[in-house]
This record gives sequence, C-alpha cells and structure tokens, in this order.
Amino acid sequence: MRLSKPTQCDRVLKYMNDFGSISSFEAFSELGVAHLPRRILDLKERGHTIKDEWDKSKNRYGESVSFKRYSLVEVQSE
Repeated sequence: MRLSKPTQCDRVLKYMNDFGSISSFEAFSELGVAHLPRRILDLKERGHTIKDEWDKSKNRYGESVSFKRYSLVEVQSE
C-alpha cells in the first residue's frame, strides 16, 4: 500500500501548527506553495478558522514592505 504525499493545504496547516503563522514568502520558500491566499481559502472552506494581519519588514534594499501573515485561531470549547 502506498501512502499519499501531503497536499499543499496539509503543508500549510502543519507549518502554521509548528511555527504559529505563515507568510507568502515562507510558503513559497519553505513549502513551494506559490499562491498562499488560495490555500488559506481552501482551509477556511474545510472549516479551519484562520486570521490574517498585516506585518512589516525590510526588503534587501532596506525599504519597508507590508505583507499578510496568516495564523490558526484556536477554537475554545465551552
């Protein structure tokens, strides 16, 4: 029996669980996921609660850049 390889959604979900959040740059460079917003939408459609927020950093030229960072929201049970 052959095991199936993880999907891009599986990889993104595991990355967020392991590291707390993910950006498009991390998704591309670490996971090979070229369009993170689509994978986030897929995960939301599967019932995951994911928040996004704007983050800032400097690029290689020292210029300020803004980008979205996505993280899982833990659902609290009552």
